[in-house]
Amino acid sequence: MSLAARVYAASHVTGTFVLRSGRRADQYFDKYRFESDPALLAEITEALVPLVPEGTEGLAGLELGGVPLATMLSAATGLPAFFVRKEPKKYGTERVCEGGEVAGRRLLIVEDVVTTGGQIVLSAQDLRAERAFVDHALCVIDREGGGTGVLSAEGIVLHSLFTMRALEEEAEA
Repeated sequence: MSLAARVYAASHVTGTFVLRSGRRADQYFDKYRFESDPALLAEITEALVPLVPEGTEGLAGLELGGVPLATMLSAATGLPAFFVRKEPKKYGTERVCEGGEVAGRRLLIVEDVVTTGGQIVLSAQDLRAERAFVDHALCVIDREGGGTGVLSAEGIVLHSLFTMRALEEEAEA
């Protein structure tokens, strides 16, 4: 069975779901199902490594689903991982980005599933405010909900391992 078919089998669920964008969907990719399976996560990581753009100086994993992916990619590539919160915590360092200084670094945002790209845009703005350079984002699944265009308008190229359509086609094969 191909990696796409295994990702689909592990994470595809049906029902009624509200996505981060507010849209309703009758199918959902529960990324925690592929991120919590060590063997599957390792294979996904191996497949993501070639998609990391040349010149990347750090991996910015978005809370929560991008964190395990960025951690695994960090181990596989030797690039430092940073962890980006949706909002700064109210104690300790009170930072939106944990793991070290990002100023002056070319960061790759790492996310699990992208629909509209809204969280990537917000996190890119936060990282840019910290003087990081953000031109690329990487995800496992692009739900093809307009995220590529939204990100392009923000100067961010989206690299995806799978599109929703490709996963569905693989599952049908």
